Amino acid sequence: MKLKRYLSVTKPGIIFGNLIATVGGFLLASQGRPDWLLLVATLAGVSLVVASGCAINNCIDRDIDARMSRTRSRVIVTGAMSVRAALAHGLVLGVAGFACLALWTSALTVACVAFGFAIYVGAYSLWMKRSSVYGTLVGSLSGAVPPVAGYCAAAGHWDSGALILLVMFCLWQMPHSYAIAIFRLADYEAANIPVLPVVRGISAAKRQIVLYILAFAMATLMLAAGGYAGHGYLIVACATSLWWLRMALAGKTAPDDRVWARQVFVFSIITITALSVSMAVDWQVPVYTTAWL
Repeated sequence: MKLKRYLSVTKPGIIFGNLIATVGGFLLASQGRPDWLLLVATLAGVSLVVASGCAINNCIDRDIDARMSRTRSRVIVTGAMSVRAALAHGLVLGVAGFACLALWTSALTVACVAFGFAIYVGAYSLWMKRSSVYGTLVGSLSGAVPPVAGYCAAAGHWDSGALILLVMFCLWQMPHSYAIAIFRLADYEAANIPVLPVVRGISAAKRQIVLYILAFAMATLMLAAGGYAGHGYLIVACATSLWWLRMALAGKTAPDDRVWARQVFVFSIITITALSVSMAVDWQVPVYTTAWL
């Protein structure tokens, strides 16, 4: 079915995950007074741009995808959809998304989303993913943009709350991505993608996962410490971060690295979803904050 092919090339699962984070950032900044029409416009614009980036990424990665068991059934690899059609689809989605954001949100929101798009399509997909072990770190910047865009759309400015969200979601991306790279190690080796477990080994990746989860846990506390979120959020942040850290530490003696990494990956999704929901419902008005932009 043609519609199904056009939908699959946009990676709907990634879009859905980003929308949850966008809503969390938006409602956090709304402080109990959300502009629902602005939320709809923000979600529409962000989802269209994310879909655009994913479609274009599928075009760029078609040679890599053909060598990985997880991705070799994608529509561009199988020939069910041409590169030209996927690229045109991605460009149309991107134009529509940025037009939606430009018409109904702020210039700051557009700039945030444009930054994330440029990092994902340009710096990450076209360059760093194929050439450097630091590609994951660069890519984490784009993954952190949706909640920040939602926050900026509602707040109308950039402040320390937006910065905390950017740091939080960047740090979360690292153990999440390293866990994927461990349980999909054979795929990354076959595609010659220089992720950390391939370049420096699984043991090095396990250590990095623990360190990044520790840094992420401290970053999550900053939302409460800065007065942006309340005690309910703080409880969720502590509980999920500590459990995730416990799972990561168990990797040292795990009998099966692939099983352990998959568990860490699954719980990473639970963690970020729980935090997105909790900061949306347990927002606070900070005692002191200064708009930077």
